[in-house]
Amino acid sequence: MIRSIESKQNTRVKELRMTLSRPSTGSQAPIGLEGVHLIQEALRSGIRLATVFIANNSHRLLDDLNIPNDVEILSLPQTILNSSVSTESPQPVAALALRPSWNPSSLFSSGVLILVLDAVQDPGNLGTMLRSAEAFGATGVISLPGTVNIWNAKAMRASAGSVFRIPVLDLNPEDCFGLLRSAGIRTLAAMAHEAKPGSSIDLSAGAAFVIGSEGSGLKPEIADQCDARVTIPCPGPVESLNAAVAASVLLYEASRQRGLRGGVKA
Repeated sequence: MIRSIESKQNTRVKELRMTLSRPSTGSQAPIGLEGVHLIQEALRSGIRLATVFIANNSHRLLDDLNIPNDVEILSLPQTILNSSVSTESPQPVAALALRPSWNPSSLFSSGVLILVLDAVQDPGNLGTMLRSAEAFGATGVISLPGTVNIWNAKAMRASAGSVFRIPVLDLNPEDCFGLLRSAGIRTLAAMAHEAKPGSSIDLSAGAAFVIGSEGSGLKPEIADQCDARVTIPCPGPVESLNAAVAASVLLYEASRQRGLRGGVKA
């Protein structure tokens, strides 16, 4: 059943606005989804929707989305929906969903390949890294303090749905490196200088690439905890690559050494 809403002060509308503007780090907090594509990707990935918000004149989209029967559906004026979402050109549908739950064992399936992100602050870069991680067969991502929330609306859009499927753990450095050492995973600090090219390092066994912030790179205290340092040789006159590009190239190199099992789709 579809219920009509006419006020910006409706509890669910306020929850959507808050969730999209400042996504919580709490494991039980909902996530906010904007647009048909992201909601479809969430449903395909097994994400449970709690509430769908649909503009009054766009109910036809509900047939395309195939919303489960137990999901609350609220119909509201497009102007109210526009005031609650974060995109400049809002779509006529949004949703609140339950976030997936990951634990450390989720990251350690066969062929362990992990991204560790230290203070990556640009949500577009984060989303691109998640997309590349899934594309090149990474088993998971560890987010260290200072890294943007993966449920940031821009990060989710940039991930093209990978955010719903790639396991991500929020850990502090001590727990992160303790976990990786106990699992026998080699940690490789991505550095612009004084490091070995990825092509010269054996990446066929369990490995974790540690990527630093866009502006200053890895913090020294994080790099010092890694087992080795890896770089991407650049013959052109640039000092370093964009963080998301660097992560993607390193993940590709690991996937190449492992035989690109299953191939990569554009």
